[in-house]
Amino acid sequence: MKNAVIGNNKQKANLIVLGAVPRLLYLLQQETSSTELKTECAVVLGSLAMGTENNVKSLLDCHIIPALLQGLLSPDLKFIEACLRCLRTIFTSPVTPEELLYTDATVIPHLMALLSRSRYTQEYICQIFSHCCKGPDHQTILFNHGAVQNIAHLLTSASYKVRMQALKCFSVLAFENPQVSMTLVNVLVDGELLPQIFVKMLQRDKPIEMQLTSAKCLTYMCRAGAIRTDDNCIVLKTLPCLVRMCSKERLLEERVEGAETLAYLIEPDVELQRIASITDHLIAMLADYFKYPSSVSAITDIKRLDHDLKHAHELRQAAFKLYASLGANDEDIRKKPILESGAVELLCGLTQSENPALRVNGIWALMNMAFQAEQKIKADILRSLSTEQLFRLLSDSDLNVLMKTLGLLRNLLSTRPHIDKIMSTHGKQIMQAVTLILEGEHNIEVKEQTLCILANIADGTTAKELIMTNDDILQKIKYYMGHSHVKLQLAAMFCISNLIWNEEEGSQERQDKLRDMGIVDILHKLSQSPDSNLCDKAKMALQQYLA
Repeated sequence: MKNAVIGNNKQKANLIVLGAVPRLLYLLQQETSSTELKTECAVVLGSLAMGTENNVKSLLDCHIIPALLQGLLSPDLKFIEACLRCLRTIFTSPVTPEELLYTDATVIPHLMALLSRSRYTQEYICQIFSHCCKGPDHQTILFNHGAVQNIAHLLTSASYKVRMQALKCFSVLAFENPQVSMTLVNVLVDGELLPQIFVKMLQRDKPIEMQLTSAKCLTYMCRAGAIRTDDNCIVLKTLPCLVRMCSKERLLEERVEGAETLAYLIEPDVELQRIASITDHLIAMLADYFKYPSSVSAITDIKRLDHDLKHAHELRQAAFKLYASLGANDEDIRKKPILESGAVELLCGLTQSENPALRVNGIWALMNMAFQAEQKIKADILRSLSTEQLFRLLSDSDLNVLMKTLGLLRNLLSTRPHIDKIMSTHGKQIMQAVTLILEGEHNIEVKEQTLCILANIADGTTAKELIMTNDDILQKIKYYMGHSHVKLQLAAMFCISNLIWNEEEGSQERQDKLRDMGIVDILHKLSQSPDSNLCDKAKMALQQYLA
């Protein structure tokens, strides 16, 4: 059987259909079976698991996991290794629920104990852990059972596979987990601190997979607050390593992972964004992500080219995440990459994609680009996007797209001269869009964002009049002042405050018109609100009438 199924998916499927799995599991669990027979059974089951996802589903339906976990209690190392190899294959399949590793509380401590048995137990167990650690609950279970202490010394193993799987374990344990990350910083392995070991592993002479995973470990520890963003291991080692991963010499998967990890590393930190933007022509490298694969692609392997064409959208998506992070906090960087590489047109083009994820990423990057940007950039965005496309996005069925488009509009309509300029050219359409959203069946967040856009328009000097001359919009603001949801009341209140502000020309006429509409009565009512924020804002607005 073993020889028949190795490397032959058709034969594997045949054996499963013929009912071989329950029989193999029966022999595996029979006390009268010899260890050699049990080991052979585990090997054949492992081979069957290496076939298609349907094979794995069939194995899971026969309750293979409890049987193999039971096998780990055997004293025989060869049998244990065969069971672990099969478990590794099953748990790394996308159809296997990770929870199956955690249902029996005795399994994790037993696996920790088996780590010391051989390099194979180390490799397979670490691989199982790194695939089955999804989210804080799993991280906590593994951490509490001594994962850090048990796995740390494997980073200096003589086996590359063991070192690599241990490294992957640390990357999933540290991700968004301050408790694990803070512990890792102080762990010593052979007299060396763990971050120093990670730094050694991301040097250029190491395999790419090792460089990338070490960079991820350091990135996650940094984002979890365990390593400072200005630490040399981040600025001089991790960041340059991730930028290297974005070069076109790297494989598609490596470029995607490199760009996404770099985006995550620099997202909250202006200084890292600045350094990244001037490292190794990163901006030019990112522009290449959109031209991939080029007509004169260096890829001679047709299979590879076919694979890469199918996954090229992942490259573009990774590039957006990085564009968005690069331009998140700093005006100069925004102007420098991003505009020089013709990204505005590119991002605007993306908002027309059939793929909702690409639309979201395109609009998100534009939203970040427009934040506190100068008038020229805003004009570029509006011109490239076109008002027609902007309104198409505002009626997009994907909630994320709608929210990010509203965010873009809000960022475009900030600072008075910009508000007045944009509203003088696009005012009619923007007011139409605002009306449609406030009338539509949208959630609180969408309506709140829309009212905040109105509040920004109300802050313009000439733009105000587009609200004051639109009775429909004024009635809507009045309606939301009396809404049952405080967020919407507050947002509507901002609109009113900006319209009645005393020191501005025409404030008296605006105050009179709003008083005639009954706004002052509502303000008096809101000044008695149990919500302190709402109450304060209402009192402040009433003072404008008294001043």
